[in-house]
Amino acid sequence: MSINPQRRAFLRQSAVSMTGLTSIALASSLQPTLLRGNERKIARSVIFLYMSGGPSQVDTFDPKPALATYSGQNVPESIARNVPPIKRSGLNNIMPSHWSFQPHGESGIPVSELLPHTAQHADDLCVIRSVKHLNPVHGPGECVCLTGVAGGDRPSIGAWTTYALGNINENLPTFMAMNIHSDGMQFPQRAGWSTGFLPAKHQGVVINPATGIKFTDLPEDTPQQRRIQQLQLLDFLNEKHRKDKLNADLLQARIKSYEMTAKMQVAAPELFDWETRESEATRILYGIGKENSHETGVACLMGRRMVERGVRFIQIRVGGWDAHGNIKSNHSRQAARTDKPIAGLLRDLKQRGLLTSTLVVWAGEFGRTPTMEGTANGRDHSPNGYSIWMAGGGVQGGQIIGQTDDLGYVATERPVSPFDYHATILAALGIDPAKLSYNHLGREETPLFNDGAVIEEVLA
Repeated sequence: MSINPQRRAFLRQSAVSMTGLTSIALASSLQPTLLRGNERKIARSVIFLYMSGGPSQVDTFDPKPALATYSGQNVPESIARNVPPIKRSGLNNIMPSHWSFQPHGESGIPVSELLPHTAQHADDLCVIRSVKHLNPVHGPGECVCLTGVAGGDRPSIGAWTTYALGNINENLPTFMAMNIHSDGMQFPQRAGWSTGFLPAKHQGVVINPATGIKFTDLPEDTPQQRRIQQLQLLDFLNEKHRKDKLNADLLQARIKSYEMTAKMQVAAPELFDWETRESEATRILYGIGKENSHETGVACLMGRRMVERGVRFIQIRVGGWDAHGNIKSNHSRQAARTDKPIAGLLRDLKQRGLLTSTLVVWAGEFGRTPTMEGTANGRDHSPNGYSIWMAGGGVQGGQIIGQTDDLGYVATERPVSPFDYHATILAALGIDPAKLSYNHLGREETPLFNDGAVIEEVLA
């Protein structure tokens, strides 16, 4: 059955209001089984700031004065015996941080002088100092951070989010990913926005934040009716092919992607037109136009614009944090790239009234050793106890959860796994992760996997 152009126009103009009704209906249907209690504020969207390479916890959010006391010495046995054998090579030559720490805000959370702009938002941050897992390798570690397992074959946290809640704006993807300062690790990047065993339609759409998405115009003099007929024929052939196949998940996802592309030809150009629609003051806030911070600034600004337009999950991946040699130079460069844009994002969301409905997460795949690696003034990988933070979206800011030992090597209080903070992200969105499931090969899979649990003290 064909749809005339007038009816198409009506449906297109009604998309936003219909999406709102759909979201209400979906929330109502989920309430008995998936949604947690409504006693607190519920986030609407997530911006996941993934710091690829492994920021050092003892140089950012976990000050350790004892590093100066033991400088140049071996890690004491009282701490070394708790380090998993896989990283016992990094127990020599303790190295102090190059940066001092000061308390900030009413909460007094200590933040390194490396991150002066982020430090201004200390009262909005919930810093978790005790995240840990067992994989010290970048690629598998990235998969652990974003999917929970090193193989990267489970759904990413973005895919679980979109599977649970669906879309808000039918004219834009529900899950969008941006990659800044790429470090070349292709497989873990794909795993970070993939769907695992969930339907393929929940995967993230990867975009360039500076250029947006390019669309191909119709050939010159192509009548609209001819284009409608072409699309109708394509729908007919796709549907026929889908019915003939036993497993048509990928085909159905491709069909949906074509449909989304058509809708985005209207919505996306406005979304990506930040150059004419954002003020000079906003550009300065995000560090746009500055050599070091421009790319991350544009990505963070796009994250805010996506949130405003109903994108459910935004992932911004910033590579370059791997500091095996000369950590002072490496982390100074990375801070110049990210500190002002991320602080600008937090401030902009807050002043627009969006921070309470937007959960912001900052995390890497692991931390770094408190010892020097070799003689190059760098630090090796360390997944034994490292820091992440969350802000907005129902999070109780101005607090620190968990602790590491005196040198910052191993989590000693309130250890947290990536599955735990994934569960907490879903809980902030109002979802009970224990009740969110998908039947895969006869097993009811949940985001908790075997032992994940919501970090309840994170949430206000």
